[in-house]
Amino acid sequence: MNFTENAIYPPKGYTAAGLHCGLKDGGERDLALIVSDRPASAAGMFTTNRVCAAPVQINREHLRDGRARAVVVNSKNANACTGEQGMADARQTTRWVGRGLGISPEDVLVNSTGVIGVPLPMAYLETGIQTIIPQLDVAGWDDASEAIMTTDTAPKKASARLQIGGCEIAIAGIAKGAGMIAPNMATMLAFVVTDAALSAHALQNALCEAVTQSFNCITVDGDMSTNDTVLALANGAAATNELAGENLRTFQTALNAVCIGLAKQIARDGEGATKLITIRVAGAPTPDDARRVGLSVANSNLVKTAVFGRDPNWGRILCAAGYSGVAIDPDRAAVSMAGIPIYANGGGLPFDRDRAVDALSASDVAIHIDLSIGDASATIYTCDLTYHYIRINAEYTT
Repeated sequence: MNFTENAIYPPKGYTAAGLHCGLKDGGERDLALIVSDRPASAAGMFTTNRVCAAPVQINREHLRDGRARAVVVNSKNANACTGEQGMADARQTTRWVGRGLGISPEDVLVNSTGVIGVPLPMAYLETGIQTIIPQLDVAGWDDASEAIMTTDTAPKKASARLQIGGCEIAIAGIAKGAGMIAPNMATMLAFVVTDAALSAHALQNALCEAVTQSFNCITVDGDMSTNDTVLALANGAAATNELAGENLRTFQTALNAVCIGLAKQIARDGEGATKLITIRVAGAPTPDDARRVGLSVANSNLVKTAVFGRDPNWGRILCAAGYSGVAIDPDRAAVSMAGIPIYANGGGLPFDRDRAVDALSASDVAIHIDLSIGDASATIYTCDLTYHYIRINAEYTT
């Protein structure tokens, strides 16, 4: 398998585009479109927030038949908490895209991200959709990845190429997210397409497994958005038989890699972040227990600020693990930060503090927790919490 982040291996049969249609004030791209040239199996996972945006509700409807051809995304405006008008606007967007592409509106998946509670400026979207369709191109992924950004500082892209059954399969994904990121479909959006052949059922199962290992293992600030969405399309353009058995497992490994790559980029680009924090929990009774401990530590503002301040404060880590709800034994647990053992056998270990502070200055910081009460493990990704996060969110609409 060839895997890359920050670049796209275009799967066969797809085109993409991104442009400025007037939603953002500074002329940045704010409308994206991804299209399959043939019917595709489709799958999706969405926010579990009961306050969910109109596009989430429309996409759930459109995915009932497991088919789709196009994904349209606007940034700057979430079309959330906008009532019946928001639903009508989301449906109208699918009609405009469907008419322009000559496909059914039910084969269009609509997505929005940005400020909550503001009606969509539909005149801008109508003109933007008319303009973007002629710009669709196999090389349009970079523009599309930029168009879906809100407070992101960089676009998120990941791809994989692999050989299955004598055919080259490609998987490509783009994502956005920097704030309001929490597990259970942590405002993040991700769109993954492949030219492999999968049934809608198989694609949904594969996406669920990939999301469990990736987007549901990241947290920036513990806030769950109204719009969180991950969509996947599989159009079979690589001329393979429908994947099954060992071939499907090979595909799953590649899909997991793409989704984990995107998820790590989201965590690294958390609002105001300066460090990616990777929390590895081992020795847990069950995978769910390992994940709960990891997320408890990852969501601790005290842990996140300690990493920002280069403070090797193991007490904050043990405290967060202790209130996770998992029955840990502090006398059996061991903790290391940035590769330096700092806690074991019920107490702190002697360590070179200056060396630890220097190690915590890196842009990638690892925290390892061994509970020593089982065989299960989990990996969680988060970022440090900085002064800049407060400034971004204090001034988000003002």
